[in-house]
Amino acid sequence: MATRMSPRMANLLLLLAGATWGLGFVAQETAMEDIGPMLFIGLRFFAAGLAVLPFAIHEFVRIDGELSWSGMLKLAPVGVVFFLAMAFQQVGLIGTTVTNAGFLTALYVVFVPLILLLVLRESPALIIWPASFIAILGIYFLSGGNINSFNWGDWLVIVCAVFWALHVILVGKIVVSSGTPVIMATLQFFICSLLGILGHFLVPFLGIVEPEASLTIIKAALPEIIYAGVFAGGFAFTLQAIGQQYTSQAAAAILLSSESLFAALFGALLLGERLGYLGYLGCALIFFALLIVELKPSSPKRVTSS
Repeated sequence: MATRMSPRMANLLLLLAGATWGLGFVAQETAMEDIGPMLFIGLRFFAAGLAVLPFAIHEFVRIDGELSWSGMLKLAPVGVVFFLAMAFQQVGLIGTTVTNAGFLTALYVVFVPLILLLVLRESPALIIWPASFIAILGIYFLSGGNINSFNWGDWLVIVCAVFWALHVILVGKIVVSSGTPVIMATLQFFICSLLGILGHFLVPFLGIVEPEASLTIIKAALPEIIYAGVFAGGFAFTLQAIGQQYTSQAAAAILLSSESLFAALFGALLLGERLGYLGYLGCALIFFALLIVELKPSSPKRVTSS
């Protein structure tokens, strides 16, 4: 029988998961020096799927193989939305900084209740409205006090955050009821990998040039592929799955949302990225908005990350 973990140790695991995801933003950006975004997504999540596969097999054995093919097909939309979120984020990183991408991606926490209200007619808590205003103000300051200075990369990452919000909603309404989070993660990784590989061969028809797949470019980007796939994918997800069993939902959500802060930290340490005073004020306001939303009792939480 497994030994029960202390809440303090569980929180450390969740903080480590957030740090791993934050450093993953650096890997995602530096990989673009050698490889195209679609091929990187395909290879990264193939590695992630392989890393998590043994745990998925264990989970499948634990439920005595009760998950049917039709049940697994119901999980497929989660993988498609997951791919769209990753695709917009990865392409957006070509045009924006790791710091901006980390904080703008985290806006999914605010978008979730807004989508629930506008699309599904589910009323969020009243606190969401001041949180949304604070987040929008944070984006304004992050842009340097001039929203026109946001480039195409920043806007793509905001679209990515919308898809992350849809991903959270799908997980809450479809996947949680199945009780198989590791199987879901493995399926979504492999679906994302397949769509990324297909995207690599299809984007030229859209007029988008991506370096042709070759062993040379794969070898050049291999460290980033391994880190972003095995560690930021499989390893961090496993830490999240373990840690969330022994700590509160509110504490887990706050610790996991630290990925945006770690993205800014690693962007500064490893890539020399810097923000002006208004930029740092914007980051603080966005993070404050995340805390407001996450601290409310009914906050949705993210099941997986980049």
